[in-house]
Amino acid sequence: MSLEKITQVTGRGVYVPGDDIDTDRIIPARFMKCVTFDGLGEFAFFDARDAAKSEGKTHPLDNARFTGSSILLSGSNFGCGSSREHAPQALYRFGIRAVIAESFAEIFFGNSTTLGMPCVAMKQSDISALAGIIESDPGALLTIDLLEGKVSVADMDFPAFLPDHVREALVTGRWDAIADLLEGLDDVRTRANTLAYMAT
Repeated sequence: MSLEKITQVTGRGVYVPGDDIDTDRIIPARFMKCVTFDGLGEFAFFDARDAAKSEGKTHPLDNARFTGSSILLSGSNFGCGSSREHAPQALYRFGIRAVIAESFAEIFFGNSTTLGMPCVAMKQSDISALAGIIESDPGALLTIDLLEGKVSVADMDFPAFLPDHVREALVTGRWDAIADLLEGLDDVRTRANTLAYMAT
């Protein structure tokens, strides 16, 4: 039961600058009192967006020029802090389908992958170049090519890094470990039946 094979992600970009953006900033803890992840999208970066409004500014996610953007760009160590799965879930439900950053916190990275939301790493200078392009042309389409290991916009290509095992999982449609386990449930039962301590 392979899932969607994710070889490319194409969409408009939105740049949320900053290093060490932690999961509490992505989704404040008070919004985690939920039974399901449904509805979390409206709370993505809630406090940062609210603070910008109170200062008479506009957070990138509230800027009408970037409405509908599905690729988020940011700085280094994105998704650090607590290991809450709600952070990538909130971004996904906001409409984000991929994240480009200089580096990622490991658990956030893994939680994103199991959603089918690629997180690719790029040099800071290349991210700044992409940010400049989408600032001048918010309608510019970015394409993350997982097979080629690059991000393309207009007639420019930028190298992007994704670990081989993660790329393999995404491009073969085996990025959800639970779905993978369920697919092999018959094998699990067969093996369990050979184990003496599993006998009832």
